[in-house]
Amino acid sequence: MQITNKINFRNIQGDVFGGLTAAVIALPMALAFGIASGAGASAGLWGAVLVGFFAALFGGTPTLISEPTGPMTVVMTAVIANSIAASPENGMAMAFTVVMMAGLFQILFGFLKLGKYVTMMPYTVISGFMTGIGLILIILQTAPFLGQASPKGGVIGTIQNIPDLLSNINPLETILAVVTVVILYIVPSKYKRIVPPQLLALILCTVASLVFFGDANIRRIGEIPTGLPALQIPTFEPSQLRTMVFNALVLGMLGCIDALLTSVVADSLTRTEHDSNKELIGQGLGNLFSGLFGGIAGAGATMGTVVNIQTGATTALSGITRALVLFVVVVWAAPLTASIPLAVLAGIALKVGINIMDWGFLKRVHKISWKATAIVYGVIALTVFVDLMVAVGVGVFIANILTIDKLSELRSKSVKIISTADDEIPLTDEETQILDLAEGRVLYFHLSGPMIFGVAKAIDREHNAIANYDVLIVNLSEVPILGVTSSLALENAIKEAIDNDHEVIVVGATGKVRNRLEKLGIAGLIPEYHWMTDRLLALQEGLAIVREKQTQNYNEDLIISNE
Repeated sequence: MQITNKINFRNIQGDVFGGLTAAVIALPMALAFGIASGAGASAGLWGAVLVGFFAALFGGTPTLISEPTGPMTVVMTAVIANSIAASPENGMAMAFTVVMMAGLFQILFGFLKLGKYVTMMPYTVISGFMTGIGLILIILQTAPFLGQASPKGGVIGTIQNIPDLLSNINPLETILAVVTVVILYIVPSKYKRIVPPQLLALILCTVASLVFFGDANIRRIGEIPTGLPALQIPTFEPSQLRTMVFNALVLGMLGCIDALLTSVVADSLTRTEHDSNKELIGQGLGNLFSGLFGGIAGAGATMGTVVNIQTGATTALSGITRALVLFVVVVWAAPLTASIPLAVLAGIALKVGINIMDWGFLKRVHKISWKATAIVYGVIALTVFVDLMVAVGVGVFIANILTIDKLSELRSKSVKIISTADDEIPLTDEETQILDLAEGRVLYFHLSGPMIFGVAKAIDREHNAIANYDVLIVNLSEVPILGVTSSLALENAIKEAIDNDHEVIVVGATGKVRNRLEKLGIAGLIPEYHWMTDRLLALQEGLAIVREKQTQNYNEDLIISNE
């Protein structure tokens, strides 16, 4: 694995210009997310610098832009609120420690090569999850949008206090927030590459607030400290360690999902393929250093990444350029942001929440199936009102159960057992003739395709359907995978046949399938000469056994009659 990301100077103009453009977009977003999280504008800016730099340098997606995002900010807000509530003195330090721990989790995921599994979730769950996060972000911006401080209690607290928020609305700040959202919507697409609408809204509304409402009581960002940030020593309290680990795991997992989904978008635009495990390590290093220097958590940002690529970037030099530009702004130009109204940032964050919601799928999901609809809206409700990880866990569990049920139903149709010719199992004329001659005494058990655990019931059902036979032939030549549960069901069928003095012949069991049966001890129950590779030979052997038994039974009956 290459240690650093792909960087070359063959496209220096495109990479530098892409990085500059991404930095311009990142500035208002970082300020908005920093304020929205509760950590402050400075934490948002340093998160954008540090996560962006280390993820670009050590990640696995050359054109990915990483910074604080809407989903990460939602979780970060809850982490900060819970940490401060648990320990007012050390709460913020504990929250930054959670960011560091989340980074360590991401690095661990990368080293364990879990990248390819992170985004293996049904789209119904992803859609509901992202829509729920968008709703949370919108709800949390309600108070600042109306010109007031956010009430305690997060989403539930905000919803409960809506009557009070509406009765104490600050008209001037609400007007600025509304104008901000309007600007974000009305800027024509052809101008968005030239002037990002977020920056345009930030500048215009800030200037308007100073010119027209300079003396009014409008809440603003205030002075942001210049220079390098103070080192945040990892801090925790024994009573809160379990909660911090859980929060770090949630933050780390969400960062992995957010980043790798954006990496897939980058791949589709650049026609390349990212290294998911390397990307998780890069994201983890970014969040580790962000927390260490007082920045909020971040992940791959779709908007910044798309603009970066469309502007001409092809290597990680673009992400590094963007981080360096923001670094200069934070270190030397931070005082210029002091007059930005908080309502303007609330408008920008609210628009991000609206964009995160999966409107396209929500409009169509009810046409697909009621099950998909139930999963999507169930995940949305759990995300907003319960917990993000609970929402993902429950959504994935239900979606997988439904998928397994469908696969099991489909695979069950590939389990067939016959004692006479059957059109659903293609047999040659000679094989059909053998079954006819056996007169139902040869039971042919045909399995095909992967035998997942849901097929076990079909194996039991088919085997129990016919009881009177002399020979059981089990054909596994078309089975590439034999699951544990299906193996045990097959073992029961074979043992039952042997216990009832029936002969068993196994056809086509090779490789992993044969190995699985041997580990279960089935190989010791069947003579080696009854492990065959050809179906016709197995049927011929079965017919010979039937005739031998018929002859033996005839002789026994003859002896009894003579006596």
